[in-house]
Amino acid sequence: MEEMKKKQKQNDDAFQINERLNSDVLSKLKTASKQLKENERVKSEEKREQERQRRIEKEKNKSFEELLGESSLDWKNFK
Repeated sequence: MEEMKKKQKQNDDAFQINERLNSDVLSKLKTASKQLKENERVKSEEKREQERQRRIEKEKNKSFEELLGESSLDWKNFK
């Protein structure tokens, strides 16, 4: 009987250590996941900002012909 209690206690101790390890690993994984999501969000935001800046630059550098072609006005009415 004494030997059985000893073995049970060892199993309980092993289970508790295993449980703590798993919770530590799980918390580390959750933290890493949050960090990766945040990094991805920041990257996406930076990419959108770069695209917006590129469009602004492109708009600034348009020639008169391009601006005239994009105009919705019918220039024939003004001749």
